[in-house]
Amino acid sequence: MPTALITGATAGIGAAFARRLAKDGLDLVLVARNSEKLAETADRLRGDYGVTVEVMQADLADDQGISRAEDRLRQGVDLLVNNAGFGHQGTFLDVPVEEELRMLKVHCEAVLRLTYAALPGMRNRRKGGIVNVASVAAFFSRGTYGASKAWVVSFSQAVAQDVKDPNVKVMALCPGFVHTEFHERAKMDVSGIPEALWLDADDVVGSALKDLKKGVQVSVPGPQYKTIVGLGKFVPRNLAGILSSKTGRRYD
Repeated sequence: MPTALITGATAGIGAAFARRLAKDGLDLVLVARNSEKLAETADRLRGDYGVTVEVMQADLADDQGISRAEDRLRQGVDLLVNNAGFGHQGTFLDVPVEEELRMLKVHCEAVLRLTYAALPGMRNRRKGGIVNVASVAAFFSRGTYGASKAWVVSFSQAVAQDVKDPNVKVMALCPGFVHTEFHERAKMDVSGIPEALWLDADDVVGSALKDLKKGVQVSVPGPQYKTIVGLGKFVPRNLAGILSSKTGRRYD
């Protein structure tokens, strides 16, 4: 039975991936920090879809947590979803440098190391896929968060080029605002974001899986965000940076 490992699997886009992949009949390895939520999520997926679900309590801001996930990936999986991530409450210099480094650990180092652990087995079997969850913020100036997601996009494209096997796919997923707990956990005030800019997590996952199957290297779900990213290429970088920095960055 094909197996998918998902990080940040108990909430938001990660939970939506877990539901969709379980519905499609894949066995799952769920990675998250909260052991209670992991157990609840696993029980629900087993009951609803009859799949095998492993759980791994691990903090990917910690070397030990990353190492545990690496070890499991080296045993072999068919799909890796690097979804774990978070946002900061505040702008640069308002956030302690330790928290900025923690973000880079989760968004960049963990993504690199888990991709590195998963790919050899996929190449040997000549099949597999990796989805690295980035953000539309990757295309605009948006503090350490946007910079880290820009790294995810560039890294994913580079790895996809290096793999040189059409049956092993690597893709960066770049959603915009998605109805999840993400913004609430970061204490962001997003009340001013127009409803037209909000995406549904299940729709994001559906779009991502279609794009992965087609071999798309950078997936931007939603026509509104495809337009925004496309137009953003023609806006002066300093102006785009000013607009992006202000959008959705009020804090409670």
